[in-house]
Amino acid sequence: QVSLCTDGDLALKTFADEKFDLCILDVMMPKKDGFAVAQTIRDVNQEVPIIFLTAKSMQVDKVKGFMLGADDYITKPFDFQEFILRIESILRRTKVLGNGEEEELKDFTIGNYHFDIKNQLLSYKKEEKRLTKKETRILSYLCEHLNDIAPRELILKNIWGTDDYFSGRSLDVFISKLRKYLSDDDRISITNIHGVGFKLEVK
Repeated sequence: QVSLCTDGDLALKTFADEKFDLCILDVMMPKKDGFAVAQTIRDVNQEVPIIFLTAKSMQVDKVKGFMLGADDYITKPFDFQEFILRIESILRRTKVLGNGEEEELKDFTIGNYHFDIKNQLLSYKKEEKRLTKKETRILSYLCEHLNDIAPRELILKNIWGTDDYFSGRSLDVFISKLRKYLSDDDRISITNIHGVGFKLEVK
């Protein structure tokens, strides 16, 4: 089932009234543009995938879209079959496991933090932080390579499905968020090994 909205205000009202598996936004919409709509959606929902489908093809626009939390940014004209394949790929990746298969999820201890992957919770003493699916998957990759380097290309291809420039910028934003979440224990660091990957360390 698809809901078609002709302006940004209607898009936000419809989003608030219904539950969606995916949002496809044009940037140039009446009343509120796609960037404003995406920002409002992300303020209340970090999980739903967002795709920009737009004629705005400047690099600055693409970067802005990904910085707002978009999962993909597709410019017009576009190939319809490729568009459908991208949608299917995103819907697969937005599951916590990324493939819909059942597998055992173990917890991790990161310094004084407890990371519950299944429930997407990062706990410090009596405080709990619920992570988004992307944050959970990125942190789980880092934990699997604790005190070692998690290859940047591996993270990008497994979570975004591509290792292009814009996905890389989006990953950098998520890494900054994870550093902030883990900042209460000063023994923990996430180091960017330039051109290689990220190293989660507990000293």
